[in-house]
Amino acid sequence: MRCYLCPVKCGADREIRAGACGVTGITVAKAYLHPFEEPFLSPNGRSGTVFFGGCSLRCIFCQNFEVSRAEKGKKMSPKELSELFVSLKAEGAENIDLVTADHVIPSVAEALALCDLHIPVIFNSGGYVTTEALALIDPYIDIYLPDFKFSSPLLAKNFTGREDYPAVAEQAIAFMAQKSPVFSDGRLLRGLAVRHLALPAHTEDSKQVLDRLSRLIPKETPLSLMRQYTPMGETDGFPELRRRLTDREYERVVGYALSLGFSNLFTQDAESADKKFIPVW
Repeated sequence: MRCYLCPVKCGADREIRAGACGVTGITVAKAYLHPFEEPFLSPNGRSGTVFFGGCSLRCIFCQNFEVSRAEKGKKMSPKELSELFVSLKAEGAENIDLVTADHVIPSVAEALALCDLHIPVIFNSGGYVTTEALALIDPYIDIYLPDFKFSSPLLAKNFTGREDYPAVAEQAIAFMAQKSPVFSDGRLLRGLAVRHLALPAHTEDSKQVLDRLSRLIPKETPLSLMRQYTPMGETDGFPELRRRLTDREYERVVGYALSLGFSNLFTQDAESADKKFIPVW
């Protein structure tokens, strides 16, 4: 059966060859209790994080470069993946955090249907996912955690090859925002939180992303403005991406978010831009 699951709609028969995402079925690059997830999701630093191999977006600066290019990962069946979720919970996971599962949604939904976890399940996405695909997994998801990476189609094209990213991400986040929020002692148990990674030399695009979000989601939605950009990947054609963010650049993005009225804002310090926070694959 040809695959038209993701926005690329490459039509690959993924039983025979990999699609634009780089994989045929499920591959898992790493699964462990991740200590650095957002504190409003994992206050005790035990997020049961599963990194899926492959990606339909493939940012040139991806910090999980080998994983997004499907160079790392062990193939799994939905049953094996379900057993992995259960084992993470047994190890003390506060949640199950599905990182970049956009391109394997039907198989992950099948795995979630096979287990009864009773802890929050997080769909941790780059934002490049169709609403039709989201509808398949929505019954099993408690928390959506998408990125909104770019507002400019040109920037999206330059950095990912996907000029339609901003439009796709808007539609995806609008779908995700339908999940009503539930908090307990400051911890998000159900609902939506959005991330944006500020990039060096592109604070104006960050501000445009925030403008879009201000029209798209309630102002009390948890919004994480990440300063963790670390030069990696294949960025030779873009010299601005070979450096870290400056204090002034980040402060401009944070200040603009505050001026728009976002009331549940999470920020990072300069020390977050360090390779030591990137998992060893």
